[in-house]
Amino acid sequence: MAQANPPATHALPSYLQADHLGPWGNYLKQVDRVTPYLGHLARWVETLKRPKRILIVDVPIQMDDGSVAHFEGYRVQHNTSRGPGKGGVRFHQDVTLSEVMALSAWMSVKNAAVNVPYGGAKGGIRVDPRKLSLGELERVTRRYTSEIGIIIGPNKDIPAPDVNTNEQTMAWMMDTYSMNEGATATGVVTGKPIALGGSLGRREATGRGVFTIGMEAAQRIGMNIRGARIAVQGFGNVGGIAARLFAEAGARIVAVQDHGGTISREAGLDVPALLEHVRITGSVAGFAAAETMADDAFWSVPCEILIPAALESQITAVNAGQITARMVIEGANGPTTPEADDILHERNVLVLPDVIANAGGVTVSYFEWVQDFSSFFWSEDEINARLVRIMKDAFAAIWQVAEENKVSLRTATFIVACKRILQARELRGLYP
Repeated sequence: MAQANPPATHALPSYLQADHLGPWGNYLKQVDRVTPYLGHLARWVETLKRPKRILIVDVPIQMDDGSVAHFEGYRVQHNTSRGPGKGGVRFHQDVTLSEVMALSAWMSVKNAAVNVPYGGAKGGIRVDPRKLSLGELERVTRRYTSEIGIIIGPNKDIPAPDVNTNEQTMAWMMDTYSMNEGATATGVVTGKPIALGGSLGRREATGRGVFTIGMEAAQRIGMNIRGARIAVQGFGNVGGIAARLFAEAGARIVAVQDHGGTISREAGLDVPALLEHVRITGSVAGFAAAETMADDAFWSVPCEILIPAALESQITAVNAGQITARMVIEGANGPTTPEADDILHERNVLVLPDVIANAGGVTVSYFEWVQDFSSFFWSEDEINARLVRIMKDAFAAIWQVAEENKVSLRTATFIVACKRILQARELRGLYP
């Protein structure tokens, strides 16, 4: 990593280590790849390499046993040139500043790629939520919300669910922010319960976006989805929903991996039964109607489509050569390292990058935010139809840019998105 990103290249901020850039290093490489295509806007490219604002907070809470525990919390606003920051909050024991920075930057790109009027932001707490009681989890969430309350708001920065956070987490965040402000502010977060101003279709939106983009790409490369074999990593809101929609379209889900283990069935897994099993047990492990396989073997499973929908940096230079799929649809954020990207490109594997493939969630988050402001709510059919239209239009534009410039879909998405971000920067200028 150090050799690929020498400090001089990016004049790295002092709070980062040049020899250990983590996910932020991957993002910087992606920016480098897009820079030659930015034309006169390249003057502003440093804008993309530095987050606008980083807040690191201490999150102290009283545990159930009376002791006091301290957790590290982050909120990073990468760019707000096109609108308020937007991005999720994850609870994970391995969350780092580099990770949250990269995720916030990918949100900037993602929001610009589908042309919703948001900048990019992300948050996280270094905590293993499985080790906390419900009461402790609530106290962590509320304290974190209070600590970052100075920089979030319906017109400033709008958090949403991410890894290990859900509707309940958002309800606590919304309530805490509202109590501190002295007025109910439903638009401060998205991904809320329906009863608190959440949007129909939000829970399934990211998975539906993955499915929509996958179908569009399959059509363009002449792949028949009916009978196509699909392997899915991660079986939550993204991977599980995408698997269900692909199965309904006639595909076979032949392998699934999550934190509990890896299962397979050549004839195709019963997706509704597996979803129910995961809901009850919390993992795909132990699903009776499937064979167990070694975790490492997942990457070489014979399939036409691979959907990484778990965490970042899963497809690496080590396993990219084993992948048999013709198409990779990135349901997770940053699941493929730049080195793996190159390997897949050389092997003619079509990668549908996260910054467009999983943008369904933030698109419906935008709908939720708009509905909260107007206090007028749409039907689920209306929301799904608007989502599909936006995703299809965005993908068509990106496909065209990729064809014209003879670049990967990831670089094409970055070209479209970064031009929009930097054009906003140029038009707004520098203040003061």
